[in-house]
Amino acid sequence: MRLVHSESIRVLIVDDHALVREGVRRVLEEDGSFDVVREAADGEEALAALRDETIDVALIDISMPGTSGLELVREIRQLDLPVRTLVLSMHDKPEYVERAVEAGADGYLLKDEAGPAELRSAVRAVQSGHSAFSPRVTRRLATALQEQRGRSIALARLTGRERQILRLVARGLTSRQIGQDLRISPRTVETHRQNIMRKLEVRNVAGLTRVALHLGLLDEGSA
Repeated sequence: MRLVHSESIRVLIVDDHALVREGVRRVLEEDGSFDVVREAADGEEALAALRDETIDVALIDISMPGTSGLELVREIRQLDLPVRTLVLSMHDKPEYVERAVEAGADGYLLKDEAGPAELRSAVRAVQSGHSAFSPRVTRRLATALQEQRGRSIALARLTGRERQILRLVARGLTSRQIGQDLRISPRTVETHRQNIMRKLEVRNVAGLTRVALHLGLLDEGSA
């Protein structure tokens, strides 16, 4: 019979894969200080469990049918439910982590990086009011922040005309279309575009589009 401490951390596992839920349950229940009180295969089941049970930490996958993990985290915060949330995902791109944090997640672990000890440590951390992030996630976020800061500084060096052209390039206009819109020659547009790419340290139009989106240059009225 498995022994559970009287003050064990009560956990909800939310993942649409039964094998993943079983694996996480076994990792946690090897330590008597955790009690997996419920499992859920989607967001609706999770919310029902959170209303029925006293849960300390919800382990939540991002990719699920119906309500996504990020939507579930956001709804938990909007409902002001007394539970800490720890995302457990395969996605390591900074934008996923940023969206999770914005939604209100208290931590973000990668399924392919976190071992049993790291998982248990992360659950304890978020339960006690701290945050917990996988090392690779932290490195990716730091790199993205450095790139954003560098590009923001470079953006400040763009001329008004270059900012106009950057926005139009990001909207998918050709050099000829931009030239017609701004009443300049396509060759002049190309010269401006090369200067913009050099200043922002990007190599192609896709890179320019990402920078423009990230810095809000596609918003109405920005220039």
